Amino acid sequence: MGHRPAVFIDRDGTLTEEVGYVNHPSRLRLLPRSAEAIRCLNAAGVAAVVVTNQAGIARGYFSAEVLRATNDALVAQLEDAGAHLDGIYVCPHHPTEGVPPYRVVCDCRKPAPGLLERAAAELDLDLAASTMVGDKASDLVPARSVGAGAVLVLTGYGLGEWEYRREDFGLAPDHVAGDLLDAVEWVLARRPAAASRTGPRR
Repeated sequence: MGHRPAVFIDRDGTLTEEVGYVNHPSRLRLLPRSAEAIRCLNAAGVAAVVVTNQAGIARGYFSAEVLRATNDALVAQLEDAGAHLDGIYVCPHHPTEGVPPYRVVCDCRKPAPGLLERAAAELDLDLAASTMVGDKASDLVPARSVGAGAVLVLTGYGLGEWEYRREDFGLAPDHVAGDLLDAVEWVLARRPAAASRTGPRR
């Protein structure tokens, strides 16, 4: 059991613009209020961890080098805005596409919880005190399986998913937020830390 809460953040459509496969770093663009959202987490001492399926590697749409360059661009754009990530965890696999080692039934492709579990082990995170934020129902499932909160954002695929597919979700999000900053503000407002900072009430 780790000690630090985290907000796990889907990349495409939640933190960055949904543009399909990001096969070049120049295609990666932060959504308008993403850097502010990460700065809020940084200030609150909550780990900001990106967890992303990138099956484009398995499908042969881009290489591991391109993915690395794209995530480097993400880190650089956030750093330019005074925000930092505590980790980026990627599943490059697909169960039926491509060739080994990427064509594999894995435990890390969302909705499986492997990325969250790996991050928790490596970063000493308290999963029960953490929240997953994403724009698809498949982002919410791993949160439930590790006892974390689940927030759907209406950026990326989120609006269409929520308006037209919510009956098929299988689980209801704990909250539906306009974007990542709204989600982060909801998470931080629910933290018990505010009470403990003021000391015990007498």
